[in-house]
Amino acid sequence: MRPNIHPEYRQVLFHDTNADAYFLIGSTINTKNTKVYEGKEYPYVTLDISSASHPFYTGEIRQVNNEGRIANFNKRFARFKR
Repeated sequence: MRPNIHPEYRQVLFHDTNADAYFLIGSTINTKNTKVYEGKEYPYVTLDISSASHPFYTGEIRQVNNEGRIANFNKRFARFKR
């Protein structure tokens, strides 16, 4: 391999905010955030979804809201109608 052309491979702390789960994985992702985890400081990346919170992996069944934005608005503010 040619030197100085590959990104730095290091341990990175990923945080699934939905499940509040932490994963320590080797990665080349660039991040300026850091967090102390188990007494050591790691580069830190937040995730919205991972295997800890995805319905396919957890077996959860989620109901999707079938109503549109306008219907939700009208339902929420119906008491203010004149």
